[in-house]
Amino acid sequence: MNKDFNKGLLLTSLGSFWWGFIGVIYFESVSFIGHTELVVHRCLWTAIMLIFTTTFLSKWKIFFKEIKDKKKLIALFLSGFLIFVNWSIWIYAVASERIIDASFGYFIMPIISVLLGYIFFKEELNKKRIFSIILVFVSILILIFFNLKSLPWVGLIVAFSWAFYNLVRKKIEIDTDIGLLIESLYIFPFALVAFYIIANNGLNDFNLSNPGLSLYLLLAGPMTVIPLFLYVRGVEIIGLGPTGMIFYITPTLQFILGYFYYGEDFSLVKFLSFIIIWIAVIIYLNDLYEKN
Repeated sequence: MNKDFNKGLLLTSLGSFWWGFIGVIYFESVSFIGHTELVVHRCLWTAIMLIFTTTFLSKWKIFFKEIKDKKKLIALFLSGFLIFVNWSIWIYAVASERIIDASFGYFIMPIISVLLGYIFFKEELNKKRIFSIILVFVSILILIFFNLKSLPWVGLIVAFSWAFYNLVRKKIEIDTDIGLLIESLYIFPFALVAFYIIANNGLNDFNLSNPGLSLYLLLAGPMTVIPLFLYVRGVEIIGLGPTGMIFYITPTLQFILGYFYYGEDFSLVKFLSFIIIWIAVIIYLNDLYEKN
């Protein structure tokens, strides 16, 4: 149990770090092409990379076996839709200089995950964990009532789409990468049509006359697949609650990048909320280690 817990903890932490630091820097650096084309490239190259890894790992037999299960296909269609919404809104936030708004959503997400884990999987909630959840809830109220002038819809969509995506994936018994492949294949045709429309109207930045940029855009695939695989695998091993709290690495790094690197506003109120949230995370993770 300890070995599996530590493995899940490591995978989730690596995935969260990738999203919060490497992913932000990469997608912000190519955001000048526009969030619509960037979302399209993310969907296209994610699917293509997963097709390549499935071939390299000789997993097509597993793929064809899984697609015979109609219930799994329906569930993966739902999870595919949720991850597409999450990708789209997050890239919109990065491209429109709303990284901190998106990170606000990722601060909310772990609370939703912990509650969903308790409701659907009977994951344990003791006094320490409940107290940590209350602290996070207080920090969110501070952000809403003392700092944000309007409803942070970007953050809310990011939070709920990602939390329910993790819930659906947790309920599906399937190899992590095969599940991701099926999800991406649902999205792929729509992305392909969108790319054709963009290119046909001469609005595309991806073309053979600029091979450097085109190759750089190809990285949207691994930039999506690697952290997603790490995090989803962590969810499968240790559950929604623990991974939800570990995921605070992502919005914390986004906050830091938004303030120190991209020059976004980081007020005293946000700093106070930041401190309260990390106190809650330390309490929660300490309790996890004691129990595992």
